[in-house]
Amino acid sequence: MSASVLTIEAAKTAGIPVVENGRYTQALHDVVVAYRAARRSGTANTKSKADVNLSGAKPWRQKGTGRARAGYKSSPIWRGGGVVFGPKPRSYRKDISKTVRRAALKKAFSLRVKAGDVFSVPSFEVAAPRTKDFVKLVSSLVGEGSVLVVSETFTESTFLAARNVERVQLMRSSDVNAEDLLRFKKVIVTQPGIGEIAKRINT
Repeated sequence: MSASVLTIEAAKTAGIPVVENGRYTQALHDVVVAYRAARRSGTANTKSKADVNLSGAKPWRQKGTGRARAGYKSSPIWRGGGVVFGPKPRSYRKDISKTVRRAALKKAFSLRVKAGDVFSVPSFEVAAPRTKDFVKLVSSLVGEGSVLVVSETFTESTFLAARNVERVQLMRSSDVNAEDLLRFKKVIVTQPGIGEIAKRINT
């Protein structure tokens, strides 16, 4: 099995409109920020003065002690008191339209094609679920470095062979997004995978 660099002309022939100017840069930025924000857990939590488990009794009488007035022990200005405007559990998700996601995917794929980092193969399959065979196949196609392998589908033996290889990730062409395409040094795409990506970009 051999891999060939996917050129701009070949990508256009496959139905992928390669962006050769500065268009869609903002769409790509917005989508990557949204994907990363969606992965944030948003579980940070602090107790306000109403949540602190302290007595609601007045610490000392209002007048006559010479000290400042105090109404409750959970005051934020005291040690052990509540936190003012502290973080609460929340969602960091951002709404991104399908049109913007499609534009970002087109831009990301175009950037990788223009850089010569996308390699096309007829198919990608390992006969036996052996990690050694998988690493040998990937190295023979694109050499060393992190690699994203995109295909319409993968056999079970290919998935099993790849699961312990940290620098390589398998993704279906129906699931790959703009951030995935930018995250790896090299991208291997099968011919059916290119067709699926073209369909996603053009619909």
